Amino acid sequence: MADQAKRNRKLLFTVLIVAVLVVLAYMQFRTWRKFDWAVFMAQIHAVRVSRVIAGVAIIWGGYILRSMRWSIMLKPTKEVPWSRLMAAQFIGFTGLAILGRPGEFIRPYLIARQERLSVPSQMGVWLVERIFDMGCYILLVACDLVLASHDLRNLPYFKEFQRAGFILFGIIALIAIGAYFIWRNGDGIAIWTEGILSRISKNAAASVGDKIRTFGQGLHTIHDVGSFFAILFLSVGLWLSIAYAYLQITRAFHDPRLQHMQITHVILLLGFSIAGSAVQLPVVGGGAQLATITALIYVFGIPNEVAVCSGILLWLVTFVSPTPVGLSLSKHAHVSLSRLTEEAEEEKDETAPSAHSAQ
Repeated sequence: MADQAKRNRKLLFTVLIVAVLVVLAYMQFRTWRKFDWAVFMAQIHAVRVSRVIAGVAIIWGGYILRSMRWSIMLKPTKEVPWSRLMAAQFIGFTGLAILGRPGEFIRPYLIARQERLSVPSQMGVWLVERIFDMGCYILLVACDLVLASHDLRNLPYFKEFQRAGFILFGIIALIAIGAYFIWRNGDGIAIWTEGILSRISKNAAASVGDKIRTFGQGLHTIHDVGSFFAILFLSVGLWLSIAYAYLQITRAFHDPRLQHMQITHVILLLGFSIAGSAVQLPVVGGGAQLATITALIYVFGIPNEVAVCSGILLWLVTFVSPTPVGLSLSKHAHVSLSRLTEEAEEEKDETAPSAHSAQ
């Protein structure tokens, strides 16, 4: 029964994603009835390949930063060279590109199995990584909108974007405060949260409580001030490198508006891509491309054909380009991405209740 309910939830989630993508695609179709395919093909043929290769190299280099960050968070438990974690990073993000959101759990599961560590401990590291990623990117966007406003002043909705920047600073502060209190007393906050949510749903209360405990466990991988700033530095560097990869791809096109884009512009553009990636399907994506293309047209004033071409290329470079390496590494390691995902899901489902009952 539990497996059937889980399958039904996944099916419903997939149907909702498809419905959203169909609506977005229809809206774009209405806008692009006069889409010039000749211009689109001309843009593809005129792309500067050297810029694309530079973008791919920057994205691949980001996996070094990710591996170094994970290695630092493993130190309280085990000394692991960052180079030994590179394969898991490539395989994990390949799983994410091919399988969608279920592939997210491949990395922590694979590292736990490879280094003979517990899966919950690596899920904690993964959650901390997500928080640093989200926090550092929000910080970059907030600084971009508030402190670098002279580059963005001519964009439509500039005032709305600037107000959003101040709101993002508030969100960063709330994330930092929440993380601090969970670090200090994760069990207490988990129990308090479960007490409130149990009035609505006991299952939801247990799930949220387990996530808080796992996150608290992950926060304790930050063992001193030095490691905190090292993780922060690597996280900011990672997102700046992704932004520079975006800059390489936008400048690969001959359109003068893309040629004159600055790092401040692509940081904002990256935000639309991240927001859209929450609604996409395995392999084909969808949400990230549509959100990026929409932003290029309505925020940056890029012609439809150029926006479509650059939006697709940005997705291919940032999301898909690691896939050949990841597939090669998974074949060399004799692992199946689908099987890894199933095992990771099973392990996650088995360890969550036991962690909850142990409190």
